[in-house]
Amino acid sequence: MILADKIIELRKKAGWSQEELAEQLGVTRQSVSKWEGAQSVPDMEKVVQMSRLFGVTTDFLLKDELEAPQPAEGETGENLRRVTMEEAALYLSLRKAAAPKMALATFLCVLSPIPLILLSGLAETARFPLPENAAAGLGLCVLLLLVSVAVTIFLICASKVRAFAFLEKEPFETAYGVTGMVQKHQAAFQKTYTRCNIGGTVLCILAVLPLFASICFSVVDIVYVAAVCLLLFMAACGCFLFVLGGTYEAAMQKLLEEGDYTRKNKANSGVYTAISTGYWLLVTAVFLFYTFGPNGNGQAKYSWFIWAIGGVLYGVLAAVLGAIRHMKR
Repeated sequence: MILADKIIELRKKAGWSQEELAEQLGVTRQSVSKWEGAQSVPDMEKVVQMSRLFGVTTDFLLKDELEAPQPAEGETGENLRRVTMEEAALYLSLRKAAAPKMALATFLCVLSPIPLILLSGLAETARFPLPENAAAGLGLCVLLLLVSVAVTIFLICASKVRAFAFLEKEPFETAYGVTGMVQKHQAAFQKTYTRCNIGGTVLCILAVLPLFASICFSVVDIVYVAAVCLLLFMAACGCFLFVLGGTYEAAMQKLLEEGDYTRKNKANSGVYTAISTGYWLLVTAVFLFYTFGPNGNGQAKYSWFIWAIGGVLYGVLAAVLGAIRHMKR
């Protein structure tokens, strides 16, 4: 095992990202990335620092013939699943192909309430011949159809990478050259990822402008309805960009065990997933009770704001959970 592989294995075992190891050593993340990609070699001072950080000898780090040290007392010494170059390349190609499909599915989910809101709003105007109940029923049918298509796409994409589910749940090791290959893909994709994030952020921020404008300059209900529909459309476009860039970036982070997929984060992922699931179940329950409960009017166009508030509060919750996760590192 060469030095590059030993640094990768020890860093992952410690549950650190490249940024965190770089901070401990007083170097840049790019330096650590080059060491792990066998593009450069750390000087002797950094080798000594790493031996102290990881609790191994400098001989172990520098001598290729020395294999991994025996686990300390109390450790299991379990064999980790090994990801080969072929498996890593296949996984990346599948996620890259799935990214636009998953982005489209997300777009459809966010877009799905628009027909219901728009038809219900039009039904209240004298010029639209469709009764309110028929408009609401038609809008609900379109909503369910769009969500069904989106869920089908999600399930198909998930089924293709089911064999790689362990990447986000279990610690693993990679074959020689895998880390360097993934890092090259990540560097090449960085500009696209940044553009997607910027575009998605701008669209989500600007999405509220039509609603504010309708409140300030109009007293006609149908204008409010149109503004809400435009808000959802712009938010859907923003989510499309987030998922388009984030799906492939997340796949590379999983293979590198970085970001949200370090070994420490994997150990806590079940807790955070349960919190997120419970939160959205609660929001759904509030929406259904407010809309169809004893005091509800059965019209979702008057309770859509619950989802908007829920989305904002979820952003706050995600930030808090992220801060807690960072403090535990």
